Amino acid sequence: MECSLKANRLSCNCTYEPCERKGKCCECLSYHLRMEELPACAFSSDVEKTYDRSFSRFVQSFQNTNGKKY
Repeated sequence: MECSLKANRLSCNCTYEPCERKGKCCECLSYHLRMEELPACAFSSDVEKTYDRSFSRFVQSFQNTNGKKY
């Protein structure tokens, strides 16, 4: 499967402007996993803007209205 940089960049919600991995999903995912975090696309735009891409923030962002965690 070929990577479509143009299409990937259109759907990328990363707000970190100097990022050299935008549109290069494989590189982005590998980088963030090495940093023990997830890439911007795993978060809503509101959460992504905080730059807290930790696993714990990912779980927190998916709490339902009853306060239960998935």
